[in-house]
Amino acid sequence: MIKISDVVKIRPMAVKVVPSDDYCLLVSFDNGETRLFDVKPYLNHPAYRELRKPYLFETVKIAGLSVEWLHGQDICPDELYFNSKII
Repeated sequence: MIKISDVVKIRPMAVKVVPSDDYCLLVSFDNGETRLFDVKPYLNHPAYRELRKPYLFETVKIAGLSVEWLHGQDICPDELYFNSKII
């Protein structure tokens, strides 16, 4: 039987997120890395448009392996990690 601890993780898990004024997220991962993820390219998509309002963008929080906002918008965990830049 395979134990959860035996499964190789594909990507690190987000453990902390801080929104910035320029629609980027500063994300800390469980592997010790801190990365910057730019949300601006998503803001023209209908599902993410309301996040242009700073008070809604700032509602971002950790959710499972990734992050999500007040009204359920989220970022795929792979995209959050692999499309962010190490800082």
